[in-house]
Amino acid sequence: MTATRATKPREERRQLHQQLSRTQLLDAAEEIFGQKGFHDTTLKEIADRADFSVGSVYSFFENKEDLYINIWLRRGSEFLPAFEEALVGAADGLDAVARIVSFEVSFLRARPSFSDLYLRSTASLVPTSYEATSEEVTENADRVLGMQADVIRRGQADGSIRLGDPSALSRLLSAMVQAFQSVDSDPSSSHRFAFSLDEFQSVVRAAFISQI
Repeated sequence: MTATRATKPREERRQLHQQLSRTQLLDAAEEIFGQKGFHDTTLKEIADRADFSVGSVYSFFENKEDLYINIWLRRGSEFLPAFEEALVGAADGLDAVARIVSFEVSFLRARPSFSDLYLRSTASLVPTSYEATSEEVTENADRVLGMQADVIRRGQADGSIRLGDPSALSRLLSAMVQAFQSVDSDPSSSHRFAFSLDEFQSVVRAAFISQI
């Protein structure tokens, strides 16, 4: 019994160390991929930034592609439940769209390196076709677009959102949020343009409000 009790804390410490090391590598990779893009980044650069050897990287990830994909999977696992929570209590569809905008902008502002990586992608929350991707990453992106489409569909039903294909409007909403990231005037941002979240919310509202 004593040996078993002694082994468990050691195993827990080992697992914690592995998790911290993996997180450290993901953070370093996210930062460099955000700065340089997928193709111009090397594993050596990532390993150096994280104070690891290149060989150590392979203890956690199969290759550069696997590391890149896991960045998206990590952020997706944070994004999806928080997205659903942000919609709780929305007054109507248009209010839900405003909540989506506030949440997605806040999510990216809180993760500046991922925001830079996000801006390098031409799709919403998923890598472009010429970058590493996976079925799970694509499914996460489709799920977000589907949830947004459901919100828009409900807003059309309650009369607060304009008519139109909900799936197309969902993609438009994601594209608008992505474009806003390049002109975000949040104080923590280094972008040279000044366009506030309130101004952006007004643009989104004008685009989605019912015309009837």
